[in-house]
Amino acid sequence: MDSQTPNTSLQRLQNVEKRIVRVLELAGGVMDELCNPSGPRKEFLSSHCGEFMQLIKDIQVTLRDEIKSTCEYRPFEKCDYISRISNEICCEKLEYVIAQLDGMKETIDEYHNAV
Repeated sequence: MDSQTPNTSLQRLQNVEKRIVRVLELAGGVMDELCNPSGPRKEFLSSHCGEFMQLIKDIQVTLRDEIKSTCEYRPFEKCDYISRISNEICCEKLEYVIAQLDGMKETIDEYHNAV
C-alpha cells in the first residue's frame, strides 16, 4: 500500500485498480508455477495465495467503504423539487375531486329540479 493515505475517492479507487492488477499478476504467477514441469513449489504457492487473499479482502473493504460513502452523499439533500412536485400533484388531485363533486352536485340539483 502507498506510504501516503489516499484522501479522495478517486485516489482510493486508483489504489484499488493497482491492487486488482497485482491480484491478476499473483494469479498468473500461481498458474505458471502450477504448470512448472518440475512441480509447484509449496512456499511460492503459499506466499502468493496468502498475498492474493489479503489483497482481495483489502479490495473488498475499500470498495464497500466507497459504495457506502457514495450512498451517504446526497447532493440534492436541500433541494425542494420532490416536495414541490408532490404538492403540485396533490393540488391537481384536489382540483379533480372538486370538479367531480361539482358535477355530482349539479346532477343532484338537476334531479331535484326535475322532481
